[in-house]
Amino acid sequence: MLAGIDMREVTEMGQHARPTVTPLAIAVLALLDERPMHPYEAFQLLIARREDMLVKVRPGSLYHTVARLADQGLVCAEGVDRDGNRPERTIYRITDSGRETLRSRITEILRNPAREYPVFPLALGEAHNLPAQEVLALLRERVERLAHDLADVEMMSQWAGVHAVPRRYWIVLPYLHATIAAEIAWVNNLISELDSGEMEWDEFDAATGVRITEHQHPWSAAENPEPPPVPRSWSETSTSPP
Repeated sequence: MLAGIDMREVTEMGQHARPTVTPLAIAVLALLDERPMHPYEAFQLLIARREDMLVKVRPGSLYHTVARLADQGLVCAEGVDRDGNRPERTIYRITDSGRETLRSRITEILRNPAREYPVFPLALGEAHNLPAQEVLALLRERVERLAHDLADVEMMSQWAGVHAVPRRYWIVLPYLHATIAAEIAWVNNLISELDSGEMEWDEFDAATGVRITEHQHPWSAAENPEPPPVPRSWSETSTSPP
């Protein structure tokens, strides 16, 4: 995967799909849509605006992303900037193609929910491989960290309100607040269910950590001749294994 462009596989019709802009490239294009700037200034702005909460931002990957966007004609060099004795920095601006790509990608993301495969649901699905008490301890630690994240979002929302920042620039903060708060509530309910013994759990040897109870996954075809239902969105996009 390139830092700026993710080239997808060919379509069923044998034609190449158009390049898909990565999250960091979207952030960079959005900044350059405001005004031309050099990559380091773009990095500083992303950090100052706390957009590192939305996309992974590293100086090296940002410079590489700008280079790939330039290769694709989505941005172009406009000139150089010199600050004192520091080396010259190339200033980039967004092209018409870049602006069209930015808006098209935002439209696509807003319209279509994507299967993004976050790692927490995967860990939940495999949590039965750990002893119950360990899972409880880990989930309680997670809730503590989420509470800090929630406090950070609340602090930024209050700052934006006090400084009369137009709502369109921080509508993501209430979304983050709602999703974090919902996760905290859900995990706390899971903790209560597991801690009370209401949820059955396998037994593990305290000394060795080896599972004591018999381990047979009930979702397997051997245990359930009738296969689990396939979500509609998966059946529309997934292909059969070879």
